Amino acid sequence: MKLFITLASLLLINSTVLAQTNLLTTAESSNYTLTSTHQNVLDFVSQLDKKSHYLRIEYIGKTTEGKPIPMLILANPMINSPKDLLNDERLVVYFQANIHSGEVEGKETTQALARELIKNPKSDIFKNLILLIVPDLNADGNDKMSDQNRTNQNGPKSVGVRHNGQFLDINRDAMKLETPEMRAVVSKIYKVWDPAIVVDMHTTDGSYHVEPLTFTWQMNPNGDRNLINYMRDKMMPWVSETLLEKYKTLNCYFGEFIDRGNRSKGWSSYASEPRYMTNYVGIRNRLSILNENYVYADYKARVNGSYNLLLSVLDFAIENKNEIKNLVAEADKKSLLINENPSLVDSFAIQYEGRPTPYPETIMTYEVEVIKNKNGRTQYKKTDRRADVTVPYIADYYATKQIAYPYAYILAVEDQKVMDVLHLHGIELKRLSSDMELEVEQYNITKLTPAERLNQGHYLNSIEGNFTVEKKEFKAGTYYILSNQKLRSLASYLLEPEIDDNLLTWNFFDRYLVPQWGNYYFPYPVYRIRKQVNL
Repeated sequence: MKLFITLASLLLINSTVLAQTNLLTTAESSNYTLTSTHQNVLDFVSQLDKKSHYLRIEYIGKTTEGKPIPMLILANPMINSPKDLLNDERLVVYFQANIHSGEVEGKETTQALARELIKNPKSDIFKNLILLIVPDLNADGNDKMSDQNRTNQNGPKSVGVRHNGQFLDINRDAMKLETPEMRAVVSKIYKVWDPAIVVDMHTTDGSYHVEPLTFTWQMNPNGDRNLINYMRDKMMPWVSETLLEKYKTLNCYFGEFIDRGNRSKGWSSYASEPRYMTNYVGIRNRLSILNENYVYADYKARVNGSYNLLLSVLDFAIENKNEIKNLVAEADKKSLLINENPSLVDSFAIQYEGRPTPYPETIMTYEVEVIKNKNGRTQYKKTDRRADVTVPYIADYYATKQIAYPYAYILAVEDQKVMDVLHLHGIELKRLSSDMELEVEQYNITKLTPAERLNQGHYLNSIEGNFTVEKKEFKAGTYYILSNQKLRSLASYLLEPEIDDNLLTWNFFDRYLVPQWGNYYFPYPVYRIRKQVNL
């Protein structure tokens, strides 16, 4: 209880101090009618940097249009380099906002939070945590403000666009790494700082409900199951209760009704692929939270709700720091030992499905009326009649088809684009020291179908085929990837041919799959080495 009182008193905004410093976010200074331009953000964080020794700015990269991307580091004592984390007992936490730059409250919230935290450098937060904040990841999209963007959103008057300067959605880029923003986050934050907890901040586009704040956790089954269950069974219920009891913030888990006409079918958190930031962090075996603020709540309520969510996450991180460190370390240890005991008990999901969590979720919602639009299509119109429902929460994803992790993968082609992406992710690659004949599992393609519609500039591939065991010659210098590494799940996700979000899906291997003439396919140029062998 003492901890709660200390944090709450620390983080209540002191109007007298604010008046003296005159350091307000754009949301605050406009009485929640406007949101920050990227220059507003740069000016604000620069002022914070000048006022405190406990905040430092690093620039992790530049956008397509050349805008710098600032990352705030909050620490006492200030850490000089990520290399110093080896001897540091503090837990690293990362808050990220404005990946979709029309969804603006996280950008305002993180600026205000940084300002409040540096007022008390002796707090329990600074004693236990190192906090990283990127308040405006999508700076190019942010500055394309218009009152015609997100017109269904309840304030502010004018916001940016969803896409970045390349017309790509950064929150679909975690695997293919084509945007400078995502490349910066993966290479300069996840690879270097390796945060144990990540919060990615958004605004909803979905179902009607009362709660101004929703959130969920990493759900792809190829993340460590112990970490997923920890989020589901302990951290997220604790955060939800703390939000309600301590911060007086109504909240529910993020989702949409599977069928708005029959809500008993359930409330579903549906985006399970690692192209999404939250699930990507999960398959790196770290704790990850997706924050989705309710689009129809007023702007100030969304800012306040997301602010209180971040405080609740910090509360939990302080109280459970050592437990989180141990869980993450155990997940890493398991990945490093995979080749010593390969089995389907510890397997990789090729196909998977969403199932209900152990406990249902209550949603404070409204009755709807069924109407037909001019095309005869059924639509649902919200009424003002409240109708709270308790329904299954579809957010537990389990394998329906799985494999044991192979000993290694070996690449038959040395494609620079593939190598670049693997290196950026932090996948450990090695080279054969001599020519070798190896027994491998070869994937033989029987059907390759591109999507009919472009998605993020790609016609996504779907593939069918089968594996056969073959003896193949590989030259000295050929790249291979051992499974006993911390990022084994990510490596398998990028390279397994039949998984849903791999490099093959995103067209990285297209030139190697079919001949110039003929109606047959080449073997997929990534082979499994199943048996342990001295490479």
